[in-house]
Amino acid sequence: MHANAFDRYHHGHSPLHLLDPRLKVVLTVAFILSNVLLPDGAWAAFGLAWMLVLAANLLSGLGMGFTLRRSFIVLPFTLAALTVLFSVPGNVLSRLSIGTWELSITDAGLVRFLSILVRSWLSIQAAILLVGVTEFPDLIHALAHLRVPRILTTIIAFLYRYLFVIVEQAHRMRLAGLCRGGLKRRSGGFRAAAGALGVLFARSYERAESIHRSMVSRGFQGHFQLLSSARFSVADAAFVCVAGGLPLAASLSARIWG
Repeated sequence: MHANAFDRYHHGHSPLHLLDPRLKVVLTVAFILSNVLLPDGAWAAFGLAWMLVLAANLLSGLGMGFTLRRSFIVLPFTLAALTVLFSVPGNVLSRLSIGTWELSITDAGLVRFLSILVRSWLSIQAAILLVGVTEFPDLIHALAHLRVPRILTTIIAFLYRYLFVIVEQAHRMRLAGLCRGGLKRRSGGFRAAAGALGVLFARSYERAESIHRSMVSRGFQGHFQLLSSARFSVADAAFVCVAGGLPLAASLSARIWG
């Protein structure tokens, strides 16, 4: 199975690629939190945040539209916030009648919904950029250095590493079914799919037990040892002052003058 099926890292030697992974994680979290803390309707601050994302795309060497093309996947999930259109008090803009129900769309509800949409869109762009310029092992090590609970980092590491194994096993089962002509049958499709999932679960569980026994026999104690000790450089410190100060300044100015 090709590694690019799940790995979204893009190799490069840009300033963002060379930054300390811990710094990139902290800046991404700070950027997301600064967007969350912005008041509803702070369009100027949202615009500044997007300019920062575009500048980071350019600095990464991946292109101005790198995160933009991949960020629209989050938009369908924001439909869960549609209820704020009708639940936030304000001036009525429109009314909808659904059976015996009459729903009123308010101006405050519309502003809040659009703000949630923009916040989600900007946050997912920051996360996409983080994954694009940081290798997955470096992300795990950064989380471990930042004192994220070991159980979480271990689960994430195992999930990532053996997701490839599970998909590879499913691909082999599909090829075996094609060779036997099993996938050409029109009847019993749901039953065949359920049986295949059951077999896939059994084989994955068996392989997991075998891998766990092998790791324990080699001294595994429930977490991965960190072989490197990352250190902040002067360039990292300068970058965090600039990149971290702008979102915080935008958030504070939007609350003071918004």
